[in-house]
Amino acid sequence: MSLLPRPARLAVLAALDIALHARARPVSSRALAARHDLPPRHLESMLQAMVRAGILKSVRGPAGGYELARERRRLNVGEIVRVALRAEEGAQDGEEPHLLTLAVDPVFAEAERQALARLDTITLDELHGRAVAAGLGEIEANEGDFEI
Repeated sequence: MSLLPRPARLAVLAALDIALHARARPVSSRALAARHDLPPRHLESMLQAMVRAGILKSVRGPAGGYELARERRRLNVGEIVRVALRAEEGAQDGEEPHLLTLAVDPVFAEAERQALARLDTITLDELHGRAVAAGLGEIEANEGDFEI
């Protein structure tokens, strides 16, 4: 079980994948989706949210795709998760039951605050190091990438 919703975990996965694979050229959303067996349409909206937040930059053209907008050491996991949570929040609509908003939500809000504070101390560079140490190192060429 994970307390973070799937979109938040996928946003971190996408940023880490781009950090690992965007050396020779940007990573296309199609290549990223194919590598992780994800639906490209949903992933694209998350990538665009990260572009708007200044985490990623979008590169147009035949060799286009996504790159990190800043150095890995200047991006923290909490920042990426917050972008995903805001994007997910914006997609939800409707009123919540009062018991949920008055009794349950405050407990989860405090847990979320504490978790995000911890995630703020972890950089994308640290995740990158873990991935490389696990044998999921950088790939110099993005064979099979498609333009965005």
